[in-house]
Amino acid sequence: MDPVTLILILFVVALVLFATEWLPVDVTALGLLSALLLFGLLTPKEAFAGFGSDTVLTLASLFILTRVLLRAGVIEWIGAALARRSRSATGTLRALLGTVAGVSAFTSNTASAQTMRAILAATATTAVFLPVVAGTARRAGIPASRALMPLAFASILGGTITLIGTSTNLVVSGALPATGQKPLGFFELAWVGVPVAIVGLAYLFFVAPRLLPARDAQLEDSLRAYLADLTVAPGSALEGVTLRESGLGRDHGLTVVAVRRGEDTVYAPPASFRLLEGDTLTVEGPTERILAGKNTLGIVSKSEQKLQTGGDVRLVEVVVMPGSPLLGRTLREARFRERYGASVLALHRRARQVERLGRLRVQVGDVLLVQGGAERIDALGDHLVVLGDLTERQSDLKRAPLAVLLFAGAVLLGGLGVLPLGVAVVVAVALSLALRLITPEEAYGAVEWPVIVLVACMLAFGTAFEATGAAKVLTGALSGVLEPLGPYGLLAALFVVTVALTQPMSNQAAALVMLPLAIGTAKALGYDPRPFIIGITVAASNSFITPLEPSCMLVYGPGRYTFLDFVRVGAGLTLLTFVVSLLIIPRIWPF
Repeated sequence: MDPVTLILILFVVALVLFATEWLPVDVTALGLLSALLLFGLLTPKEAFAGFGSDTVLTLASLFILTRVLLRAGVIEWIGAALARRSRSATGTLRALLGTVAGVSAFTSNTASAQTMRAILAATATTAVFLPVVAGTARRAGIPASRALMPLAFASILGGTITLIGTSTNLVVSGALPATGQKPLGFFELAWVGVPVAIVGLAYLFFVAPRLLPARDAQLEDSLRAYLADLTVAPGSALEGVTLRESGLGRDHGLTVVAVRRGEDTVYAPPASFRLLEGDTLTVEGPTERILAGKNTLGIVSKSEQKLQTGGDVRLVEVVVMPGSPLLGRTLREARFRERYGASVLALHRRARQVERLGRLRVQVGDVLLVQGGAERIDALGDHLVVLGDLTERQSDLKRAPLAVLLFAGAVLLGGLGVLPLGVAVVVAVALSLALRLITPEEAYGAVEWPVIVLVACMLAFGTAFEATGAAKVLTGALSGVLEPLGPYGLLAALFVVTVALTQPMSNQAAALVMLPLAIGTAKALGYDPRPFIIGITVAASNSFITPLEPSCMLVYGPGRYTFLDFVRVGAGLTLLTFVVSLLIIPRIWPF
């Protein structure tokens, strides 16, 4: 069979599989790569070159550096600081959305939506800010449904500002050299990305709330509510403030069950109760909220401070089984720390408790949140069964300055061209590992391998598409149809088609499918390909019409949204993005 015909058939088959997701996108991409090899359309060297490309290494490194920031609690600290310091709840909400857009410009926020793990990893900014935004909305008397979708959309808007804002931007940039085009500059997209973000945020501030329904949030309903004893440390943000002013329940999702001061304990303290240094709060809430409170509010677990651990420290959930020596005793009476060399941070029991953690007697079926060295955790014994490892959910603000320094240094060196971006981020990852800001296991786990496989395989397909002449044949046919539209019409058509393709398939796949077609058609019609490349990148990175984007999927349930809610609000935002892009792109990148 003629190579051109064969490559076009493979192109159509891949397009159908990407759109329908009968197979995971990375499996489809690997199948496509295998077909190219079996039919002799690529040599092994050409086929596997993408896996060693600087694009793939840069992507993998950015996934790891984003995890480093999360482990250090940097993004969480930013959200909590904004929530604490602003007096106006409405103003705080808008500041949070602007901050989300800004943070998303430097942390990749989109990936293949194949698994919930991939979604959570890819939408780290949205996930971290979600409870803060929900709490701020409650304080302002705004239904959560009118704040959570804008949160997801703000994280998407910020992704168009820099080269590393989304993995889609990096994928497009990495694919350009194979087509004879220069890669995207670090801030090249900002010329259109910043105006799109500004107009989009204005839409989210003033228009979106009028279009969204008023529904309360359903946050963390399915998560275990743990009971923990946390002490107000010197310099804590809680020192000298009342419970009402602290925002523990409103902004941090924690219920104060009791406060112990010296020998006295106040159960169900009133909102006017003023906290002092040394007070021990018995709080109830989900794991993430307790861990976040420890890091952002300056409250500590005394048992954790007394624990001496060497090597890697793990955080796990364990269930107490029949026959355990803990049964019928408090944790202190059972000498848990001395017996197991680990610390209990919190306890979950199906029946709601109004007692302090230190006074609870352990029962069969209790779930303990245990922290300790890896060897100690592995040796807990048969009567304490590990349910899950939550180590990656911990954060350590003491390491935040170093994490920020490495990330900002890599971005600055890469953005200014002092070092190639790939070199800068790989060095930053190496330093993060050497300084133990992240373990090798966590680093490998942070990489979204389906995205890496998709990108590497599609880069190889792009090589075959050009080498066989299929790109010339297809773009020749398209140029005849699109020539009457003129350059503005062509840009508009490519933008609309790209947006349409991002609904059923991943953003990266849509961009990689459209890129060679746009470049080939532009050349055939005598236009500079650059404005069309920028248009496709912006279109692929800004998908608002359906909840199929990872960030949107994360707020879909908590906001109690329907599919049509996204269509109603997202259509207007997509139209604004389209109009702003068509006005700006030709002026910065002439046809």
